[in-house]
Amino acid sequence: MTTTTPRGALPLTATLLTASVALYMALVALGNITDFGTNQQFVRHVLAMDTTFKDDDLMWRAITNEGLQDAAYVAIIAWETAAALVLVYGTWLWARRDHPRARRISTYGLLMVMLLFGAGFLAIGGEWFAMWQSEDWNGLDAATRVFVFSGVVLLVNHLPGTQADRTDPA
Repeated sequence: MTTTTPRGALPLTATLLTASVALYMALVALGNITDFGTNQQFVRHVLAMDTTFKDDDLMWRAITNEGLQDAAYVAIIAWETAAALVLVYGTWLWARRDHPRARRISTYGLLMVMLLFGAGFLAIGGEWFAMWQSEDWNGLDAATRVFVFSGVVLLVNHLPGTQADRTDPA
């Protein structure tokens, strides 16, 4: 049996913000699937490091094998799709007023987004593959926006709103 709590401004906010990130991730995944080649080129250039400063101390990190580049891109799309589905489910749980489960599932989805954009794009793409050096293939600003937005939504999801929320261990 599902325990429901009354609808208030904070749960509504968590619902709508979680839905916003779910929609964003679904559109990103759909775009990458239906226009595969555009961001495929982005991933290939970042991993090949072909538009960086070409510092010999860094270029050993480059991945120039197109099969490995494409495998990385497909893995990104699969992760985006999975994150979108988890967030859609979290949104559905928020809408059903199952706040403890909604908070837990939404946390998983938001963490997936933050790992992709924080660890994947900012740390690995930005630093390991020196994406920050590229004028043409630099996605750090966009990755930062998504990372921060997802983090804000995660914080909103964990704000205590009702007495039931305060006793929830999730």
